[in-house]
Amino acid sequence: MELKPQDLLVLFKRIAAPGRDWTYAGLGQALHLSASQVHRSVKRCLIAGLAVEHGRGDWQPVRGALYEFAVHGVRYAFPATLGAVKRGIPTSFGAPPLALEISAAPGDAPVWPHPDGTARGPSLTPLSPTAAQAALEDPALHELLSLQDALRIGRARERSLAAQHLKQRLEQANARG
Repeated sequence: MELKPQDLLVLFKRIAAPGRDWTYAGLGQALHLSASQVHRSVKRCLIAGLAVEHGRGDWQPVRGALYEFAVHGVRYAFPATLGAVKRGIPTSFGAPPLALEISAAPGDAPVWPHPDGTARGPSLTPLSPTAAQAALEDPALHELLSLQDALRIGRARERSLAAQHLKQRLEQANARG
């Protein structure tokens, strides 16, 4: 069983909302996925060692393994390329927290194409087709996915800053839940 990009979406949602007791259906609704898609994602993450099960239906991401995979593996497992300039939702260094540290000319920062987007920039396909909508509804998830995109497409400085911010958010989530 091989990992799918949506598996990261499921893991990051758990990180974005620590301490919350999610059902597969509830997590699916929040991510615009079906309960069965979430269930299969969790199973793949358990097999890959990115999550650990504490009991029937009770699982948590393994933050250290997730960090290692996010920083060193995702860009190779799920490569990203920039496309044509479109309207969409800012990501990578165009979204917080990196947007506060890296200045970019208008239209230079990548976006996930989306009709409700507020920015224009090179288009970047999100990890999962439902990621942009889920990120619009959850700023913490948006930050995690944007950091992951910086790790996927960024230059050395962007990747280094994204890795630092991701590590900080994973540690904060661990402390909260």
